Amino acid sequence: MSAFSVTEPSARSKGIAAVLVFLYAFITLLPLLWIISTGFKTGPDSISYPPKVIFTPSIEGYVNLFTSRTRINEEDRATLSPPANFAEAIVRERDMVITGPSRFGERFLNSVIIGFGSTFLSIFLGTLAAYAFSRFRVPLKDDLMFFILSTRMMPPIAVAIPIFLMFRSLGLSDTHLGMILLYTGVNISLAVWLLKGFIDEIPREYEEAALIDGYTRFQAFRKVVLPQAATGIASTAIFCLIFAWNEYAFAVLLTSGTAQTAPPFIPTIIGVGGQDWPAVAAGATIFLLPVMIFTILLRKHLLRGITFGAVRK
Repeated sequence: MSAFSVTEPSARSKGIAAVLVFLYAFITLLPLLWIISTGFKTGPDSISYPPKVIFTPSIEGYVNLFTSRTRINEEDRATLSPPANFAEAIVRERDMVITGPSRFGERFLNSVIIGFGSTFLSIFLGTLAAYAFSRFRVPLKDDLMFFILSTRMMPPIAVAIPIFLMFRSLGLSDTHLGMILLYTGVNISLAVWLLKGFIDEIPREYEEAALIDGYTRFQAFRKVVLPQAATGIASTAIFCLIFAWNEYAFAVLLTSGTAQTAPPFIPTIIGVGGQDWPAVAAGATIFLLPVMIFTILLRKHLLRGITFGAVRK
């Protein structure tokens, strides 16, 4: 008689689970794959019906994303010199010439500065606040924690007008500092709640031993608590960055030029005769890369952080 294990799944169960996981992954990734493929289509292929799955790849969308162009007539085109690079050759095929770089690079850089800046500030302040709530006797601790979390439940549109008026009075409209402070204020509630849970799981005896050895409270926090809370900090940083990176409502309302981020800029990419969908898809693909790379680099911490404290001894 073959041995039977309660915890070990059968081969059939493993096969069914593998098929379900594959189907779920395929359905989840299909929109992403479609966006990436659209970035390598030409304008007519991107709007063809029925949609083209097999097509001739082109980098026209990426060229249009990073350049500004204008249409020329046949007479002016005859006087032009031969294309100096592949980008000009692609644009000439559409009876256009490049007039300069687009603003996508500036908007993408704004997203990097504001997204990572607000994430760092949220983690820095959230870690200190979470440690205080976890280790010290704070009056009305539970009420304060609920109040902090309630700020996250509020829809952005409910406070959009007051924030707009406040930013205009303080001179923070369309500034990097203003957007960093705003996203930090929104993210810090999530950071405090998540990090407090992680710090609660770290035994107090470690810090007490460090204090007995002569460490100050800050030294014990920096050398004992922070290394053990690294998984929680990494997990929280990913969630904070995703919000700041993808945020759209406040970016549309409070920025228009200097500090405008990529999300409100990408939908405004207009081509000749309508929306330039390959350029929009190319911008969305490039916009995905930083968060994707950041998440991949911290994926081990993310998996450990999700299950941290799930198994108790």
